[in-house]
Amino acid sequence: MKEKKLFIDSIKKSFGRNFLIEKESSGRWYISLKKGQLREVVSFLLKEKGFRFSTASAVDLLHAFEILYHFSADREGIFLSLRLSLKRERPSIPSLSNLLPCALFIEREMRELMGIFFEGHPDKKNLLLPDDWPKGNYPLRKP
Repeated sequence: MKEKKLFIDSIKKSFGRNFLIEKESSGRWYISLKKGQLREVVSFLLKEKGFRFSTASAVDLLHAFEILYHFSADREGIFLSLRLSLKRERPSIPSLSNLLPCALFIEREMRELMGIFFEGHPDKKNLLLPDDWPKGNYPLRKP
């Protein structure tokens, strides 16, 4: 347990007070950050700390959208989620597809189903919905 805390503290030290790290359970941590910090933090987690990307998820909170990027450091037994809040009006965030090629599909899914736009994403085709799906109609958004 102490080793996990030291590992998380080393991440904190690298970014100073630029984001909030919260402990949810013994092996799960959350980092709340702004979208402008996303690419730098992801690159650091992958290259400097050896995390691997698991998946990403989006939630409609009615007043905003929340995206969670889930990572794990398997040797340390740590699960880390990056938490970002996006405004409901034209929600957008930088694409991670050039850092994480596996993000190509999950970003397309979130764009289609939630209406979250990923700046710089190379593939604008639908992944799940038919091509004639009504533009601006996002099935997983709350009314």
